[in-house]
Amino acid sequence: MKSVGVNDQSGVAEARRAATDLAHRVGFNETDTGKLALVATELSTNLVKHGSGGEILVGSYEDNESQGIEIIALDKGKGMTNVAACLEDGYSSAGTAGRGLGAVVRQSHFVDVGSWPGIGTAVLARVAPEALPAGKPPTVPTWGGVSVPKAGEDVCGDAWSVSNTGDVRTLMVADGLGHGPEAAEAAVEAVRLFQRYNGHTVANLIDYIHGGLRATRGAAVSIARFDPAIGNINFSGIGNVAGIILTAGETKRMVSMAGTAGFNTRKIRAFDYTFTHGLVILHSDGLASNVMVDRYPNLSARHPSLIAAILYRDFTRHRDDATVLVAKW
Repeated sequence: MKSVGVNDQSGVAEARRAATDLAHRVGFNETDTGKLALVATELSTNLVKHGSGGEILVGSYEDNESQGIEIIALDKGKGMTNVAACLEDGYSSAGTAGRGLGAVVRQSHFVDVGSWPGIGTAVLARVAPEALPAGKPPTVPTWGGVSVPKAGEDVCGDAWSVSNTGDVRTLMVADGLGHGPEAAEAAVEAVRLFQRYNGHTVANLIDYIHGGLRATRGAAVSIARFDPAIGNINFSGIGNVAGIILTAGETKRMVSMAGTAGFNTRKIRAFDYTFTHGLVILHSDGLASNVMVDRYPNLSARHPSLIAAILYRDFTRHRDDATVLVAKW
């Protein structure tokens, strides 16, 4: 994803340019590109008006329902006391016409907002070239992530992937050693190996990735597999990609092994954790180790991509690539 700092009108213009550039690269037509430009403009303008500045993330997405481009606006302002009212046309707390978020809703395929007084606001807007077929209800969003390169880098040295086999879902995050193109090469290769060998057990899958990364600079890799039939998460990791379970208000941190996939590690092991519902979060060490998810009331009601972006906003170290992958059941 591309990150754009927005503190004034020049940042608004840069956010709009980042959105339209990506739209042209992925083949959006003029109408959909115009919708995306409007969404980027309104969200970034709101950051200047209401959030004392902030950050816009722009990237492509694909899920079971649609594919397109998502824009996420992040600020650490005073937050909203009434999110529903702010989404309506005509509502304003800044003496303006009050059409900002209402316009975003009209132009977007999907919008979600997370806001807490004293913490800040995060808005996710997705623009999809093809809407849902008439009469088809939307599916419940179950995973999403953000992956942002270190400032000054053109590519992210992290990568993530999700695989579904029936009701069983497997999540992976890879953090290439260091940052830049060579780190990205290792992370992308880890994703390729994950997809190729996904039918194997989690421990064997980590072992295949470990062996397959020997020709690269290596990576930290963690994999979590949830099987609802047995109410269990099977987790294995090499290095500092953290795994967190949030269920019924309780936070559990899963165990990774020391080492670097592709270079050295102890005997590869997988660990089982009882789980039936809640959030599963994997993140690279671009985030601080003290990620606290209990500071956001009703966080699990938000879209997984928005949850990932909120954690990125509040816990990123700002000196490395940062990736957060969230799945919920």
